[in-house]
Amino acid sequence: MIRLIIAYFLMFSGAGFALITVIGLLRFPDVYTRIHAGAVVLTISAVLVTLGTAVYVWEFFLSAKIILIGVFFLFSNPMATHAIARASYHREVALPKEYAIDAYSEYLGRDYDDSNSSS
Repeated sequence: MIRLIIAYFLMFSGAGFALITVIGLLRFPDVYTRIHAGAVVLTISAVLVTLGTAVYVWEFFLSAKIILIGVFFLFSNPMATHAIARASYHREVALPKEYAIDAYSEYLGRDYDDSNSSS
């Protein structure tokens, strides 16, 4: 009985974090903050749901597989999100105009002052 309560609590907590992710995706102003909301909160949500599922199943090998899926998601989702954000920045998908300082452009070898002055 207590095992089921813990499992349902973990799964509903994960569903709550997923709802926060959806709200963040709808409310944040630009692509990069939306990617951040999707990466951080959705990773926590997926890990909580997989932990709740592992507690619910409560068989050693099946629970171990489910926990390994959660650990894989814990490591792969932030890396994939970083790769997507870096690629979209590098291809100038949606650069925010309101930022005066762009420290990442030096790392990529961009020089906006030269491109703006020649136009």
